[in-house]
Amino acid sequence: MLAETIDDISPAVRADAACNDLNGSLTGVFFSEELQDIAAAKGICATCPVMLECLEGAVARHEPWGVWGGQMFINGRILASKRRVGRPPKVARPEDQLPDLPVPTHLLGLVRSA
Repeated sequence: MLAETIDDISPAVRADAACNDLNGSLTGVFFSEELQDIAAAKGICATCPVMLECLEGAVARHEPWGVWGGQMFINGRILASKRRVGRPPKVARPEDQLPDLPVPTHLLGLVRSA
C-alpha cells in the first residue's frame, strides 16, 4: 500500500502503513516482477499493522497488480503463487521461496492460481 499511489485510503491507515516511507522509495519493490522484490514486499507487509485494511482496499479497488496487504495481485485478482519464467528447476531455489502470508477466509474466493 503505497501512500502516494492511493488517494482513497484514510490518512490514519496510510500513516500506520509499514510501506509508507513518505517518499515513495519502495514503489519499485511493491510493483516488481522479480521474486526477490516480491518477497521483500511481502516481508514488509508481514510486519504491517494495517495489512488487512490494505488487502481489503486493494480488493475493493480491483488493483490490477502489485503487492497489497501481503498478497500478489495480477489482473485484479490475488495470485496464489508466483514462479520464475521458464521451466521450473528440479530442486527449488531458496531465493525463489516467497513468504506465505495467509489470505483471510472471507477473501479466499478471489484467489487464482498462476
